Amino acid sequence: MTTRTRRLAGKVALVAGGTRGGGRGIAIELGAAGATVYVTGRSSGTQRSDLDRPETIEETAERITAAGGVGVPVRTDHSDPEEVRALVARIASEQDGRLDVLVNSVWGGDPLTDWEHPLWEQDLDQGLRLLRRAVETHVITSRYALPLMVARESGLVVEVTDGNTARYRGSFFYDLAKSAVIRLAVAQAAELRPHGVAAVALTPGFLRSEALLEHFGVTEANWRDGAAADPNFAHSETPAYLGRAVVALAADPDVIARTGRALATWDLYKEYGFTDADGTQPDFAAHWARNLEAEYGPLGDPL
Repeated sequence: MTTRTRRLAGKVALVAGGTRGGGRGIAIELGAAGATVYVTGRSSGTQRSDLDRPETIEETAERITAAGGVGVPVRTDHSDPEEVRALVARIASEQDGRLDVLVNSVWGGDPLTDWEHPLWEQDLDQGLRLLRRAVETHVITSRYALPLMVARESGLVVEVTDGNTARYRGSFFYDLAKSAVIRLAVAQAAELRPHGVAAVALTPGFLRSEALLEHFGVTEANWRDGAAADPNFAHSETPAYLGRAVVALAADPDVIARTGRALATWDLYKEYGFTDADGTQPDFAAHWARNLEAEYGPLGDPL
């Protein structure tokens, strides 16, 4: 089975935080499956966000269209309720009230994450700012977008997180943000299920984002060279893998059976049969069990 079929032709998606990384991978793969994808974020061709990275929503939209979908870039600060309200109003107007897939992938917390200090030694304002970026933005976006799905009594909400277990993620505010996003999926699922709308949390494994490639001093063309610095990098996966997991879920007529669950690419590929961009099927949980569990303990209990 491949996502390179138009299984989502006629569907409308909003990928909030689709400028780069997992959000971009999801947006492009939704396009490859035939969807119209509104891709949002704060980095555009006319204005960069405070992350000051080169990727833009326009570039993502171009890749969506090149993949076979329709990419629509809309610069949006998802911490601003009025900007989000206007975004959703535009989608409703242009798509006759239709929204089939909402992906909450806003993050922006990398420069705010303190991996060195415990809570009592961290900068409180910085930590709370991380939570506002990584959690409040999801709440605001769902608040305005969900009525479109409820009105049609169908749809899928995907909350992108890191990890699907109770294992501590190594930094207080980072862990709180990623765990909270899972709880957002659980809470939305409970309220949306009577309306036929599913909500799940979804994690990639070791995601080979643009920033991570830069960190290892490699490109996607020679990414395996990064394993010299970290052997675990050899078991990483592209953002396309995460995107194909979302496509598989969005195309599943019985996706409501999964609502409220915290899912992972390393489980979903076994059920849906999708592959990464190079045809492989990375399984970071299996790699962890074989090579890291003895030193770091089990990956954790599923949530």
